[in-house]
Amino acid sequence: LARIEAVEPRVNTVERAACALELVHTYSLIHDDLPSLDNDDFRRGRPTCHKVFGEAMAILAGDALLTLAFQVLSDLSDVPGERRIRMVTELATGAGTVNGMIGGQVADLEAEGKPVDANHLDYIHRSKTGALIRASVRIGAIYAAADRAQFEDLSKNGTHIGLAFQIVDDILDVVGSTETLGKTAGKDAAQQKATFPALYGLEASRDQANLHLAEAVEALRPIGEPAVRLREIAGRIVTRSA
Repeated sequence: LARIEAVEPRVNTVERAACALELVHTYSLIHDDLPSLDNDDFRRGRPTCHKVFGEAMAILAGDALLTLAFQVLSDLSDVPGERRIRMVTELATGAGTVNGMIGGQVADLEAEGKPVDANHLDYIHRSKTGALIRASVRIGAIYAAADRAQFEDLSKNGTHIGLAFQIVDDILDVVGSTETLGKTAGKDAAQQKATFPALYGLEASRDQANLHLAEAVEALRPIGEPAVRLREIAGRIVTRSA
């Protein structure tokens, strides 16, 4: 929503487009918590979907949310068809394989317990988390009919915000508590995940997060005052405690 506001403050009926992204995000969390993946019992301070409804129902719930997301986007009748197609493509790319969320999850699983270099870690984080955040930016820009320059600036912002978010997530898994995070703390180390603190240490990881924050904010400079909410969001991502 903030991405759309940065380009066209008067645009209406944007909630459904934002909802489509949240549907994909929630599906990914439900599947990520499954015993065959992260095997987590808590999410947002509550028992995870498979703990309450069973593993089979959790899989189906995630599948339903994913497919519903594309239905929601394709049904945006107030958006011209060409732009709807672009929005669907962005969501599929961000959630999909190779450089998308699923590709990043595969790389994340395969890296467990193995040494990774900086390039490999960067790919994992850009893909498994950053790609969907970047897609949210680009979908908002498409919805608001951003021009080419605005689209590129917002895309760059989304790339750096996505990386900053995941780096902070890595840090919080080390320094946070289960009560504060709403999910089991210390899981990354227990599963020998490839993370920024594991490779760089906590202080260097904080520096990396702040560097990406600065790059994200700088990308918004040409847009000016309409991007004020995006700047606020960027700051909250780096200073959050959960």
